[in-house]
Amino acid sequence: MSAIIKAGAIDGDRFDRSRRIKWIDMEKIESARCFVAGAGALGNEVIKNLVLSGVRSITLVDMDFIVRSNLNRCVLFREEDTLKKTMKADVIAKRAKELNPGIDITPVNSRIEEIDSSCLKNHDVVFGCLDNIGARMHLNAYAYFYGVPYIDGGTDGTTGKIQVVLPPDTPCLQCTTNKTHARILEKRFSCTGQDISIYEPKIPAEITTTSIIAAIQVREGLKILSGKKEYCIRHVCYYNGFLNTFDSFEVSLDPMCPVHLSKFSKSVHPYSHS
Repeated sequence: MSAIIKAGAIDGDRFDRSRRIKWIDMEKIESARCFVAGAGALGNEVIKNLVLSGVRSITLVDMDFIVRSNLNRCVLFREEDTLKKTMKADVIAKRAKELNPGIDITPVNSRIEEIDSSCLKNHDVVFGCLDNIGARMHLNAYAYFYGVPYIDGGTDGTTGKIQVVLPPDTPCLQCTTNKTHARILEKRFSCTGQDISIYEPKIPAEITTTSIIAAIQVREGLKILSGKKEYCIRHVCYYNGFLNTFDSFEVSLDPMCPVHLSKFSKSVHPYSHS
């Protein structure tokens, strides 16, 4: 005897349409723990997409407060948030729970370099939504060290990129650094190793590119959570919104990369302050 389906039951399931996609494993997604670094434009979109996709446990780290220039691309910020100079992570956590009251999202108001990085090992996927190279390298190194997949996103005007790091199978961000990155990092750190403040010009940004890059970041995360990591981006994917192009550039694992060496030798982490 076939089961009786009540009228309207299908539309009563929040994730019914997601369950109809065969490769998506909603049970694993709903039980996953995600870590998001950065609560700016990409962070807004990534959190929105994670919550609407069914992720219920999220840690969000950011050190900044909301300003009016954020409002052209941050879907979860409001005009009144700029008047109160509210912390970005706190506001996103509040608005994300409006999207789904059943989620557990923990906002942390801190620089990514100042948190206890061992907390990363308690998460299933790390999303990088950061705007500077130093923080990216720090997060990449610790996520790799603890064997947690790291999905990095970045935008510059109408261009953007995504890199998926799957330890120990794929190259990491450190493997893809070049002389320009090294020069910027050298400016951030004095000869004594102390972090210093330097002037960095604001990067152009608009919502359509941000939305696309964040959507791809979360979609790759859903593949990992659903046990389909073999279908993830294996190299660096670049998007050009002006020309409407996507291009993948092959990157190689650097055998001398300090991140990989520390992982395999189980020595002190290269970014350790001890």
